[in-house]
Amino acid sequence: MTVRAKKHLGQHFLNDESIAKRIADALTETGYDDVLEIGPGMGVLTKYLLEKKAKVTVMELDSESVTYLKETFPLEHLKLNTSSEKFTIIEGDFLKQDFAKTFNGKQVAIIGNFPYNISSQIVFKAIENREFVPEFSGMFQKEVAKRIAEKEGSKIYGIISVLTQAFFDAEYLFTVPPSVFNPPPKVDSGVIRLTRKENYTLPVDEKLFFRVVKTAFNQRRKMLRSSLKSFKLSVTLKEDPIFAKRPEQLSVQDFISLTSKIAKDGIGNH
Repeated sequence: MTVRAKKHLGQHFLNDESIAKRIADALTETGYDDVLEIGPGMGVLTKYLLEKKAKVTVMELDSESVTYLKETFPLEHLKLNTSSEKFTIIEGDFLKQDFAKTFNGKQVAIIGNFPYNISSQIVFKAIENREFVPEFSGMFQKEVAKRIAEKEGSKIYGIISVLTQAFFDAEYLFTVPPSVFNPPPKVDSGVIRLTRKENYTLPVDEKLFFRVVKTAFNQRRKMLRSSLKSFKLSVTLKEDPIFAKRPEQLSVQDFISLTSKIAKDGIGNH
């Protein structure tokens, strides 16, 4: 049995073993005993994960893939331990899962060859559940992978860069050409690794921080004093030199201090 790649699920099956192994090896295997693979398809990455120490859970939305993983995959890989204490298959949508409940509050590394159309949402869901996610690595459309790992001062640095790097250290690992997929996507892919920071809480109100970052980048060409108008900043605060900058010039640390200034200005509650 083989599985047909479905366009509406954004499926592109990786068919290069050495790249699958490299993605699996992006995991450092420190600080967790569980790995969650999102969108395993026909298990090209799964088999390299099963060679590692951690318990592997795969989450798949495509019922045809689920059937394949349950019935055909174990027969094709008899040398691997696919018993229930090592390998669990969940049919479902990662974006709709209650993460803490699914894994009983355990520490879980996330990995996958992510469908391009929902890859950013997967990152935001991991950020939301960061207390349970010490590590996250996987394959994205190259420009998304680059953007997540980009530092300030660049045209592609944006909301996802700041919000991810507030809690995780991000590394761009390597680029993958379209030719190793079936069907080949129209663009290059990129693999990144996110490692949760030791201190992954913010010294400012998190909701306000998210709001400041999103509002600033919504008009990324403008100076902050214009783009953050809706915060009803006091005249004195607007004179702070930070407000003469554009959002892409601010590091994560700068955004934290900007949020703190706005909160102190007494508008955090507008």
